[in-house]
Amino acid sequence: ESDTASEISFQFNRHKKTPSIGSHSSDMASVSSVSGSVLSVYSGDFGSVDAQGTVEFALDYDEKNREFQVHVSQCKDLAVVDEKKGRSDPYVKTYLLPDKARMGKRKTSVKKRTVNPIYNEVLRYKIEKMVLLIQKLNLSVWHNDPLGRNSFLGEIEVDLASWDWSNRKLNWYPLKPRSLSAVNGVDHRGVMNLSIKYVPPGSLGKMCPKNPPSGEVHIWVKDVKDLLQLRPSGVDSFVKCYVLPDTSKKSYQKTRVIKRDTNPVFNHTIVYDGFHTEDLKDACVELTVWDHEKLTNHFLGGIRLGLGTGLSYGISVDWMDSTQEEVAFWQEMMSAANEWIEGLLPLRSL
Repeated sequence: ESDTASEISFQFNRHKKTPSIGSHSSDMASVSSVSGSVLSVYSGDFGSVDAQGTVEFALDYDEKNREFQVHVSQCKDLAVVDEKKGRSDPYVKTYLLPDKARMGKRKTSVKKRTVNPIYNEVLRYKIEKMVLLIQKLNLSVWHNDPLGRNSFLGEIEVDLASWDWSNRKLNWYPLKPRSLSAVNGVDHRGVMNLSIKYVPPGSLGKMCPKNPPSGEVHIWVKDVKDLLQLRPSGVDSFVKCYVLPDTSKKSYQKTRVIKRDTNPVFNHTIVYDGFHTEDLKDACVELTVWDHEKLTNHFLGGIRLGLGTGLSYGISVDWMDSTQEEVAFWQEMMSAANEWIEGLLPLRSL
């Protein structure tokens, strides 16, 4: 039940293209596209036991060291996973939400053969207090399986904005079933408003001075709404674009950074040429939204526009995974040459 993001680059094999790029962007860099997936908080849950029991913990913030501390004391009356052997091997896991990948997870040790484990461990997060106050703490209890088939035993979610920080005492809290939004797979990361257009080779007529000798895909990134707010001041966001499978410098484009705004307006157009009509079934436009910081950028969400067949030029690839909405959007563009197709697509984990 690891929670990681992987980076995979895939280069053209049989159909090598070197698309030239026109956009309003002035700064370019060579970056691999992120095509792994940040797994769910509930990844690895193979169990079917009902949540029961309680957990004892305390929360504190160390102002001097700028550190959030979760003191996990113990649990009582947890569900039994292996009924034949009458055992559970529980551990406690924590995340800071909504962007659990940003700060990562923390875990206690595993206590074997007990439904009343005692931990007395402190899970620590280096984080500014102002940023912490817009987070939620998700604390869950799991049964550890040697083969990784871990079972969910219960959870509690704490809104840190309303937490009484003068309360540093250990208290008991009932473990609850997983939240309804998690069961339904709800992962709201915002929505992107954009338009796309395909201009086939020579389709504008011989008299047109801008008639492209090869096909072009035009991408107009208008705005994004309801981005994850990672700081009290908002988020400093920008959009990256690749046409996969090409992840070279020539394929990479990005918008400018819009600061302190969870509803940024980009109004940025990107043009990729070198397209033939048959390439549209094998290529995929990947648009990802990122929070910009000095040391590292944080992934907020993205979309992939393509046919979602899992194949690119006859090769199996994990990034050809477009949703039904994204596939329908791409198909509409393919069937309406030279016309702008407008859409409002939800951002997702890629």
